Amino acid sequence: MQPLSGQDYVIVSRRFISRPNSASQQENDMTVDVVPTVIYSSMMGVVALAIIQACNKPKHKQTYYLLGLLVLMLTHIIGELYIYSGAYQYAPAIAGFQLPLRMLLGPALYFYAYMAMSSDSTLSVKSYSMALLGPMVVIVAMIPFMFMISGEQKLALANPATRDPELWKIAQFTCLFTAITFIAFTFAYLTATLRLHAQHRRQLMDKFSAIEHRSMDWLRVVLILWGLVWFIYTVNYAATFLGVNWFVLDAFLPVFELSVLLSFTYLALNQSTLSSTEKDNSKETQKRRALLPKDTMRQIAAQLTVAMSEKTLFKDEDLSLNRLATEISVSENYISETLSQELNTNFFQFVNSFRINEAKKLLTDTNLPVTTIVYEVGYKSKSTFNAAFKKIEGVTPSAYRASHLLEIQPES
Repeated sequence: MQPLSGQDYVIVSRRFISRPNSASQQENDMTVDVVPTVIYSSMMGVVALAIIQACNKPKHKQTYYLLGLLVLMLTHIIGELYIYSGAYQYAPAIAGFQLPLRMLLGPALYFYAYMAMSSDSTLSVKSYSMALLGPMVVIVAMIPFMFMISGEQKLALANPATRDPELWKIAQFTCLFTAITFIAFTFAYLTATLRLHAQHRRQLMDKFSAIEHRSMDWLRVVLILWGLVWFIYTVNYAATFLGVNWFVLDAFLPVFELSVLLSFTYLALNQSTLSSTEKDNSKETQKRRALLPKDTMRQIAAQLTVAMSEKTLFKDEDLSLNRLATEISVSENYISETLSQELNTNFFQFVNSFRINEAKKLLTDTNLPVTTIVYEVGYKSKSTFNAAFKKIEGVTPSAYRASHLLEIQPES
């Protein structure tokens, strides 16, 4: 998803606001903006290649929605190139053609995330209707600019000496309205996508002891980066209409946008399709949930402790709620309710607490390397182990061992 909503109008607006001092300066104002043109040309190539790769991926709904998102990105980039390259001079009548389609970027990202993380593979008519609301609002707002102002008049607006004051007001309104609407609409979907991801992560923590390859945490990072770009763009856009031109941001934003785009396309194309058990089905779980007596939950809690401490099931790096339920002959729902209401935790935290306790013993009682301890206690990678250890103990495994160095010195 691309954050520079209304950037084409911002560029034109800057040329409107800055009165040329001479004919030569006016001519220079109509030249190609080389750096942004090169950057957006690169972005167009990146997205085109991503579309080709997506077409070769297994045909899942997740892939189809990713393709739709990539096509919308490509439309946005073409619109940016239309302005930065100076092509708008030759066909000013179609300026802003991509703005209504750009409003679909937020919904498209949300739909892609929904298909990737939810077990429900269908979207309601209401969801699609809400997605189309943004483009429809922008189309209505753009009617005066698109159909009441000719191409020649649009070009005339670029020069204060030839611009019509009434048409200039229409252009200003169109610029500001479409930008503000895009930002508000897209941030709403950005927030919804972040909530969807948080819900997905909670669902995984209720089912699995290892979630790093299932949680799609990269998506959350990319969403936050896009939000940051949109925030910077908003400040820069508002400053432009106040007569403040931050040319450093003009160069920085496209580069930042390219970086985020490269990250997203690479990670999305390499994201494996999650199984139905790995996707969020919290509604179904809610329907099956039962209320257990306190005594029953205490008995189940005791069984869970035995399974972890005596049978050391936590050492299984792929331990799941389903496997544990089979091991102690208790339903998954009963275990989840016991963990939540009796032990005030979830499956992920419960299993990892035993892993960290075992790691602490090995760090203080043995000379085993940390890299060996990682796999000994059930983790798949050192980075995951370090993060979990520091979250619980407040220090890294190496720092913890160093603080207990005297306890692990061999006896003389």
